[in-house]
Amino acid sequence: MVNCCCGLLTLTQEPVPLKSVEVEVEVRDHVATVVSTLNYENQEDNPLEAVFVFPLPGDAAVCHFSAKIGQTEIVAEVKEKQKAREEYDDALSSGQQAFLLEESEQSPDIFSLSVGCLPPKESASIRLEYVTELAVQADDGLRFCLPAVLNPRYQPQGSGDQGGSNIRVTSIPASKVPYSLSFCARVSSPRPVVKIESNCSLDPLQYLNTEQTQATTKLAAGHKFDRDVEVLIYYKDAHQPTAVVEAGEASAKPGTLMGDPAVMLSLYPEFPQSVMSSVTSCGEFVCLLDRSGSMGVQLNNSENHQSRIGSARDTLLLLLKSLPLGCYFNIYSFGSSYEHIFPKSVEYSQKTMEEALKKVGEMGANLGGTEILRPLQHIYSQPCIQNQPRQLFVFTDGEVGNTKEVIDLVKKNSHLHRCFSFGIGEGASSALISGLAKEGGGHAQFITGTDRMQPKVMQSLRYALQPAVIDVSVSWDLPKNVSVSVLSPPITALFQGQRSLVYAQLSGQIPEAAEGSVTVKYTLAGQLLQNQFNFSLKPAEDSGLTVHRLAARALIRSLEMENRESKDQQDESVKKKVVELSVQSGVSSAFTAFVAVNKGDGEAIQGPLVRRNVPRAMYMASMSRHHRRSRGPPKMLHEVPRSLQMAYNSFSADAPGGGRSFFYEGSTTREKSRKKWKLSLKCQDSSTKKSKEPGVACWIGDLYESGDSFDSVSMCKSQTEGPPMDPLLQLVSLQKASGCWDLAPDLAAAVGKTSEEVEKQKPASVSQEVWATILSLIWLHGFKMDSKDEWELLAMKAVSWLQAQNVSCVEECVDAGNALLGCKVQKDALGL
Repeated sequence: MVNCCCGLLTLTQEPVPLKSVEVEVEVRDHVATVVSTLNYENQEDNPLEAVFVFPLPGDAAVCHFSAKIGQTEIVAEVKEKQKAREEYDDALSSGQQAFLLEESEQSPDIFSLSVGCLPPKESASIRLEYVTELAVQADDGLRFCLPAVLNPRYQPQGSGDQGGSNIRVTSIPASKVPYSLSFCARVSSPRPVVKIESNCSLDPLQYLNTEQTQATTKLAAGHKFDRDVEVLIYYKDAHQPTAVVEAGEASAKPGTLMGDPAVMLSLYPEFPQSVMSSVTSCGEFVCLLDRSGSMGVQLNNSENHQSRIGSARDTLLLLLKSLPLGCYFNIYSFGSSYEHIFPKSVEYSQKTMEEALKKVGEMGANLGGTEILRPLQHIYSQPCIQNQPRQLFVFTDGEVGNTKEVIDLVKKNSHLHRCFSFGIGEGASSALISGLAKEGGGHAQFITGTDRMQPKVMQSLRYALQPAVIDVSVSWDLPKNVSVSVLSPPITALFQGQRSLVYAQLSGQIPEAAEGSVTVKYTLAGQLLQNQFNFSLKPAEDSGLTVHRLAARALIRSLEMENRESKDQQDESVKKKVVELSVQSGVSSAFTAFVAVNKGDGEAIQGPLVRRNVPRAMYMASMSRHHRRSRGPPKMLHEVPRSLQMAYNSFSADAPGGGRSFFYEGSTTREKSRKKWKLSLKCQDSSTKKSKEPGVACWIGDLYESGDSFDSVSMCKSQTEGPPMDPLLQLVSLQKASGCWDLAPDLAAAVGKTSEEVEKQKPASVSQEVWATILSLIWLHGFKMDSKDEWELLAMKAVSWLQAQNVSCVEECVDAGNALLGCKVQKDALGL
């Protein structure tokens, strides 16, 4: 037992050996190289083992790991995971310093770093490097995210890691994180950098040259670890096709991935405007909404901000109103169990839309855990509807533990649907959200900070309403005696304005000044189309091995998935390929780990080894306004067993088979007879001493859903649901499935007028529905142009309805509507 309380402490008064984290990011066009330095210091009287579990981007290629103790630097090697663990354990038992970095076997966006045998009063600096591609956003920005928040991951019963890594996570509120973060970014591109935005406070952007193609910025002091660090980069004339050819490593054997040149192609296909202007009127639209307890927290910590579930309800309203007549739809919701509004998808009509909206309005974050696999299995078991392509929209905060199992299921059914995913809130698993969309041939969106969910979801709905691209093929035209081996998976989905990446290995003698070309052919709306791109084969200067590592990562992920698909056949050959490629390229995988041992002078470090789990920030948000205003913290734990009160502080160290696994303390996976808890969580407002019900759960409630010993968590809806409905949503809620509006008092109130004013101004020759619909369109164009992304599709539906009415006095109606509302909207602007 350590008695001293010097240095930084956890909530349980244990000294924290991690003192600071320094992150340097270098962005070249759309690829980021990230170097993180973690500084440890042992201020105790015994040698320490410090364990730090942290998130990384799900598609990161971790390619370097080293440790510096005093003036000695030790560079880690990639080895087969079990061998690496044995080498690490042997070093610790011999009193040697050792370092281990390994990826979770359940989710590729969680890593564990172990710093072993750090002597008393000694310091160590750990350097971790990875490369990652930046995702393209709907507004043409490139998104980089440094995950600073690791939320609890729900582990469904029966899907635990059998013999995987025994990794213990200590989670605390973000405000209590006892180490600092510094972050700086340097951006360079062939095109000027227009601006850099972030959800965190950044110092002003500084340009490094007159062409403004290089710039730098850094995180302002005082980051609170209450959010991921998200950076959006905007270039002038963005999204031009590019190719980067990279020479092989001089010391590597020719004919291998690392020894041969590698190429990364960024393709941006251009679709004909005639096709893009049309919107399909068919499809089966299936929404899958997360209703776990963690969806009850606020989207961010700003005053009066909506909860995640509240924002999702508003978004479903917009989405349902924007669906085309003639399509089919259904809405599923899930937690520890799942529900559906209709037994099977139904045709979209006024009746079915109203029934769905009524049930959506009643949805709360009250279904317990985050078990997404079973509802997905049920959806895929439903037969597809002829001539109605299935489009799946998944809304979740991404707090699941069986990420790979979920993604494998989506890939297995990718021929049946397109999957559009939405990661809601800080700490959503990038591996899950991006993986669902990638394997489902759709598009991923993340809603963090002050983002509004609605415009991002409507952008994805536009993609879903685009005709599906089929029969995609990529052909290469290269100089004689130069051959190509494509390393990335085949392209299965193309969207206007979205990038497709291709990685390939080039073999043979490449002539100087040689060029190559790539042709992408595909079928869109019955038309056979193609885009060609010519590029130089001259290797880029100063690119290091970035392209090779990203190519290796792409191939490793494909092979890992192939291994999971063939796991029943006891085929070890694929796993062997992954290990060989990982070791050769120096890029981590699910089957390998980085390990380093400081053999030094051979003298063993004396004293008993003390383990310290470095706490990780967990997103914490209050649930309703009366919680924020109370003078004391919510008193929630008095009815909960002590072992479960401490659930927020760590994951369980035990897993079936004695292996390593990501679980919470309080989980009873090894017990045959489980205790079943049904908790009704209540809070006291200390200012009134009256018991009040929390909005759904506060941050500790997220952890109740996580332990697999719970069958359910009973949570109540808040008595205060937040601010009144937004005027835009008020108007949208009144629209009919056909696209028109009724002339009613609610409509008049939504546009800020009385019923008498609206009736008086109506031209005598038009029907009430036509007048109400034109008035609504004028109001949208006159007052809500900043939200056009949210209402554009439902407005198109309204215009189509008006055109079908063959209205003869449209101009008179527009003039009357402008006079009533005080607008100057032109008829042409309305699309009439």
